[in-house]
Amino acid sequence: MRVPELGRLEKVSLREAWLTEAQDFTPWLAQGKNLALLGQALEMDLETEFQEKRVGPFRADILCRDRSDDSWVLIENQLERTDHSHLGQLLTYAAGLSAVSIVWIAERFTDEHRAALDWLNEKTQEGVNFFGLEVELWRIGNSPVAPKFNIVSKPNAWTRRVIEARHPNNDKQQLCLDFWQPIYDQVQAQDLPLQRVAPLRRKDTVFMVGWHTFRLKAYFSTVKKESAVWISCRGPKGLENFETLKNHQYEIEAAFGEALQWSPQPLKNSGSILTTLSQYGASHKET
Repeated sequence: MRVPELGRLEKVSLREAWLTEAQDFTPWLAQGKNLALLGQALEMDLETEFQEKRVGPFRADILCRDRSDDSWVLIENQLERTDHSHLGQLLTYAAGLSAVSIVWIAERFTDEHRAALDWLNEKTQEGVNFFGLEVELWRIGNSPVAPKFNIVSKPNAWTRRVIEARHPNNDKQQLCLDFWQPIYDQVQAQDLPLQRVAPLRRKDTVFMVGWHTFRLKAYFSTVKKESAVWISCRGPKGLENFETLKNHQYEIEAAFGEALQWSPQPLKNSGSILTTLSQYGASHKET
């Protein structure tokens, strides 16, 4: 019997391929074929939108879209062990973006930072997801080095969400899609300065005006037979921006055609403006 001769896997230092994060690793990862490798690990269909995109006081390494649901994916890179500085940046990004998947890539995750991501996935609002991945380089013999991404932290329900996203035609998701798609089509047709950051297959959806200043959120309920739209003023000047709008309450409500609910939130340095509509426009299936 012939015994096959097999090679041996050899782990390679990341610095052999990428000397720096900003000049080497980030541009490499932003390329389509390389981003696809990361997407396979995350079960996402990723497309690069920006590199070094400013979000609040920091610049995100890569900002992508998941083409399967058109949601934002923000990537932060490290070529060494995780540290508190990068964790703080991730929290800033989460505060500045209302619905996003935040991907932290590093050579090695400490137990404390892995636990921190697990805790964040349990405590943060729906629509904000945290992923931790370790990147490795391997070669066999004289072959080129090959990258490998290993997930060390992800949202508990992520696998279920991926399955649901791949099979979107259940009754509830189709009802949501039927409700939101005409509205989204109008937004696109009118070239409004709104960026959708939440998928259309659920009862609420989110648009951003700017990156971290205003959030426009809407939902509908066939149980309550109503829909609602509200604007949240967020970020370092959230309450200040809300008060600026409040000073023009009469003109805004006159243009809108009815009274709005104005809710300052001084403790959160923010505020919101809400309207509730009794005509929700979807069929009377319970969601």
